[in-house]
Amino acid sequence: MSSSESPSQTTSDAARRERRRSNSLLLALAVGFLVFGAAAGALYYALRPDVLRVAVGPAGSDDAKVIEAMADAFASESRTTRLTLIKTAGAVEALAQLGAGKADLAVGRGDLEMPAEAQTVAVVRKNFVVLWAPSGLAGKGSKRKPSPKIKEVADLAGRRVGVIGRTPVNAALLRVILSASGVQADKVAVTHFGTDQIEELARDPALDAFMAVGPLDSKITSDAVAATARARGEPKFLAIETSEAIALRHPRYESEEIPPSVFNADPAWPGDKVETLSVSHLLVARKSLSETTVAAFFRQLFAVRQAIARQVPGATHITKPDLEKDTELPVHRGAAAVIDGNERTFLDRYGDYFWFGLLLLSGIGSAAAWLRRYLNRDEREDNTSHRKRILDMVSSARTAESNQELLALQREADTIIAETLGCYDDGAIEQEELAAFGLVLDLLSNAIAERRAALQRPGSETVRGVVAGQGAIGRG
Repeated sequence: MSSSESPSQTTSDAARRERRRSNSLLLALAVGFLVFGAAAGALYYALRPDVLRVAVGPAGSDDAKVIEAMADAFASESRTTRLTLIKTAGAVEALAQLGAGKADLAVGRGDLEMPAEAQTVAVVRKNFVVLWAPSGLAGKGSKRKPSPKIKEVADLAGRRVGVIGRTPVNAALLRVILSASGVQADKVAVTHFGTDQIEELARDPALDAFMAVGPLDSKITSDAVAATARARGEPKFLAIETSEAIALRHPRYESEEIPPSVFNADPAWPGDKVETLSVSHLLVARKSLSETTVAAFFRQLFAVRQAIARQVPGATHITKPDLEKDTELPVHRGAAAVIDGNERTFLDRYGDYFWFGLLLLSGIGSAAAWLRRYLNRDEREDNTSHRKRILDMVSSARTAESNQELLALQREADTIIAETLGCYDDGAIEQEELAAFGLVLDLLSNAIAERRAALQRPGSETVRGVVAGQGAIGRG
């Protein structure tokens, strides 16, 4: 290497080294941003709460009040689940929202037409069928207790029944009861009354019997029984003796008993237990809703049930579905897993994601290594040319005629070594490439040492001088 080439070579090496450092910095920043973005995205996905849409109606109903209180409790106490209410005109419309995919959860009575993919998550409350007939008022001065004209369901043939609630499913349920009791449904007239028309129902002389469907502690049912007793005499409660047969044929219904004195203590209404049917109001979810989401909602629901009940007493009726009973509507796998204690663990749920993450990180590492090698391709080519240059220098060292030539070769080798070590420190070349460079460097060191020893042996200068003199005589 000549003195005139040294400054330009030094400038070129410095420029390459600066460019290499800049490329390495950019690569490190790119990988860092990629890893940070992936970690931030994974953390956000893992910690964000699930927002579930719940369809319920009508506004102001017991179901709507319970769901509103539930949404408030979830907002204040749950980190994993939030509820958004979709208010509808009634339970039929709420279930339609679920079937159309516009809601994740919905509240509806179990004997309504359910969407194809609806599955039970929880029982909001259980409604009991209460059938009763008036005994009539005692005449003035009469000590004889009036006897009811209707003593059983079979006696309703040709009669008129007042049904509390305008929903058509109550009338449909009455038809099921009549048919199972051997009464032709079209032989019984049905008149619907709103929940705000209890007094009109009690004073209507055309009615022979009454029907209510609701919880046993329902104020509407208790008020209706009391109102009809004042207007028409003591109630006679009608037992649905075919309740078990109905429940077998229609799994949406259950055979139940009304306990004595549930509507009044003195006198006792009823005086003894009465066989009847019940139908549940259900909180249902789409089958496609993930097991993890439903399980988290289910656990949180029963964790805050008492808090909900402090706002809405009816929330005390919320119960877990019975997995042992055969019902038309299956229990969602997320709720069933929590009830059975077979809920999947964290690793069961996210093990596949961990493996995918490891594969992704491996791919990112391989891509980063390839990118680094691509950005450092100039440095690797320089390292290869340096090895070739050192091999050429080995040949030059073995034929050097003076120590000055050997010293020049050594200085050039020092420059190459410094640049190569700088590339290694910057990560431009690998350990294997540095090892290959060391091999050729050992060859050069040995060649210089051997040639220097040969030049220092006695007679070497004399021989060289004789050879030089002979050359001068020949030229003369």
